[in-house]
Amino acid sequence: MLPLSRYNQEHLQTFRDVREHMESMPPAERMDLKEQIEPYLVFRREVASFQAAHFSEVCTLKCFHDHTSACCGREGIAAFFADVVVNTLLATPEETSALIQALEQARDGSQCVYLADHGCLWRVKPIVCEMFLCSHAIQTVLGRDPALKSQWEAFRSRERRFTWPDRPVLFDDLEDFFMERGCDSPLMYFHKGPGLLRVKAKARARLGETAHP
Repeated sequence: MLPLSRYNQEHLQTFRDVREHMESMPPAERMDLKEQIEPYLVFRREVASFQAAHFSEVCTLKCFHDHTSACCGREGIAAFFADVVVNTLLATPEETSALIQALEQARDGSQCVYLADHGCLWRVKPIVCEMFLCSHAIQTVLGRDPALKSQWEAFRSRERRFTWPDRPVLFDDLEDFFMERGCDSPLMYFHKGPGLLRVKAKARARLGETAHP
């Protein structure tokens, strides 16, 4: 049997830990988390609607029929800790178990570990996956319609309000919430990733300069 990749191990550990913490939370605390992520879910529903209207046919052909896109054709995907939290909050216990079972099975890396016969196993797939467009999709859809390209660029700008920590953002806050409760994960990039830590440090420095001219 093939050994589990480091990618699978990190995701597996995170899903197990988040599920355990979620199961021990009081219902009121889980409800507070759901209220906290609602603006993000509104954004995700709007993005999903846009993609369904303009990219569904192109992406279905490229990813699932021809298997020629870089989107789902490799095992490793970039997922944040917050992605796991959001999905676990909204998924059924059976859906979370299916994700964990997929991670427990070693793969040869020829396709995404989360890709099943009926599609992606995530209830709310990682933001990196949601916002990824291959060059073919960009050229075929956005390259022919400046208005659609402008709409997509607006979505990319809104994405940063949740994921780019040059200000308080949801993904950073969710890591804080779980870290305060003893949870640790290699996917906590907002507290462990050098790049995002530099963004936060520069933002703090800029705020300091503003406060003390």
